[in-house]
Amino acid sequence: MAQETNQKLVEVDQVRKAFGAQKVLDGVSFKLQGGETVAILGRSGTGKSVLLKIMIGLQQADAGSVRMLGQDIAQLDPQQLADIRKKIGFLFQHAALYDSMTVLENVEFPLARHTDLSEQDRKSRSRDLLRSVGMENEGDKLPSQISGGMQKRVGLARALALDPQIALFDEPTAGLDPITAGEIADLITDLKNKRHMAAVVVTHDLRTAKRFSDRLILIEGGTVRAEGRLDDLKTNDDNFVKKFVQDAA
Repeated sequence: MAQETNQKLVEVDQVRKAFGAQKVLDGVSFKLQGGETVAILGRSGTGKSVLLKIMIGLQQADAGSVRMLGQDIAQLDPQQLADIRKKIGFLFQHAALYDSMTVLENVEFPLARHTDLSEQDRKSRSRDLLRSVGMENEGDKLPSQISGGMQKRVGLARALALDPQIALFDEPTAGLDPITAGEIADLITDLKNKRHMAAVVVTHDLRTAKRFSDRLILIEGGTVRAEGRLDDLKTNDDNFVKKFVQDAA
């Protein structure tokens, strides 16, 4: 579903989160518009994944607000939150596939749970989704029978099953070799161009992030240290930003 590029689908405003004495997020703010892909960059342990979990209501912020599709996540009751989540595709860091289900059944699961499609239509749509991520020949296999990169592809297909308005990706290339990571990055780009879908991608991998992102947001010390295109980060005077870009180049 195409989105108007000036439509603000996500508004994160001064979000703070601490675990005991450790401040993980300390006033993070950003916005996401329709059709835009934003990469949230930073070192491991800087709160990137925590931010995604707050955005879909899996964790609560200590302060600040998150508006998804115009609604304040923290103010929604369980049913309203469930309705919002149907419009958001989420790819977990480790794909989080169901081990006892085949690849096809994993992709079909959200369709069986949240739609009234017939079994035939669910399977047809699931096969189309697997085809879109290059996994059309692996539908009968179990997750344990395919590689980590393939599992990420299946997880991506499942995240797209309900035709979401926003996709959230948590470290989609983590643990993959450079070639496979590049293939996942190209796949995200291809899906973005075809679906005109807005996406937030959490990653520490600048090399792949620059391939699919319209905008980069670098988090360090719980705050946004830099935001913009790669050229903007390269010319930033902040010493941490310079080092991050240099080390990741």
